[in-house]
Amino acid sequence: MTEMVFGTTPVRAGDPILPRWWRTVDRWSLACVLGLFAMGLLLGLAASVPLAEKNNLPQFYYVTRQAVFGAMALFVMLIVSMMSPRQVRRWGVIGFAFAMIAIMLLPMIGTDFGKGAVRWLRLPGGMSIQPSEFLKPCFVALCAWFIAAADELGGPPGKIYSFVVAFTVVLLLALQPDFGQASLVLFSWCVMYFVAGAPLMLLLGVMGATLIGGVFAYEASDHFARRIDGFLAAEVDPRTQLGYATNAIQEGGFFGVGVGEGSVKWSLPDAHTDFIIAVAAEEYGLIMVLAILALYGTIVVRSLNRLTRERDPFVRVAGTGLACAFGVQALINMGVAVRLLPAKGMTLPFVSYGGSSVIASGIAIGMLLALTRTRPQGEISDVLGRGH
Repeated sequence: MTEMVFGTTPVRAGDPILPRWWRTVDRWSLACVLGLFAMGLLLGLAASVPLAEKNNLPQFYYVTRQAVFGAMALFVMLIVSMMSPRQVRRWGVIGFAFAMIAIMLLPMIGTDFGKGAVRWLRLPGGMSIQPSEFLKPCFVALCAWFIAAADELGGPPGKIYSFVVAFTVVLLLALQPDFGQASLVLFSWCVMYFVAGAPLMLLLGVMGATLIGGVFAYEASDHFARRIDGFLAAEVDPRTQLGYATNAIQEGGFFGVGVGEGSVKWSLPDAHTDFIIAVAAEEYGLIMVLAILALYGTIVVRSLNRLTRERDPFVRVAGTGLACAFGVQALINMGVAVRLLPAKGMTLPFVSYGGSSVIASGIAIGMLLALTRTRPQGEISDVLGRGH
């Protein structure tokens, strides 16, 4: 059957890379990413000023740094989005190896910055890096390669390999302890395995093992237990981060208290990172929160919609894992702020302050844009129909 093109514009052989990229990339998703970054800078103008004053720095010190990090992230995202699926897979595997080495070095040379979890490596010049942020997109690429290879004729037992990798990564993250990132990695693996046709009983078994692991973590980790106890408490302590965030969201109402008029940024130590959505809700109201949700939802839904007609197993599995991990991370961050979930120390992609977070998000979305670009290919229904 004549090859068809998924999308509206076919790729013309010999085109320069930039025009070809522009015609084939999902421009709606690209615009949504730029919108999220712009909102992050806008919120940073309010949320980071108290921290700068506390540290005797210029008022917009952290906003300026975020703008630099964001420019780097957008540049990396554009470069990665121009890659072919094979290049995404190759660089994802290389990146995974480096990220794993960095994570294994954390117990020896890592720091917790007083947060109770050793997640960062100090760099010269007062900089730091959080390896787990870079591990996530690379983990998805590696496991998707294993899972896709398992379905090839005479292929390796890739699904078993992916399980071993997932178990190892989750264990290393839990030892930091970083149960939020560990949960997100495990979720990504379950989604990819499900898309590849995993038996339901296996996924139920993984869920059961996760529950048992959570009970063990509660008994063994004071850091984890404090967060669970605070989440389950009948009354929210108004002096905790959850208490401040809850009050800010209530105060904001539908339209917010006004630009720069919020007070939660002066009380929350993580107002510019983990709880930036509370600043948005207080100063700009529900309108801003719904706009942010719409941007994340558009990226995820459009990506998944394009992937449903993709015939390459690696592209389909990896793209689904990246899209779902991106969306769920945003939901976890916002769910913590409204007390639907226990505190996990997870940033809001492209909106929260942080070099590791925003650059790693740029890599992840760059991979997703690369995998969802239009390419000459038959519809997946054509491929499935040939088997009958």
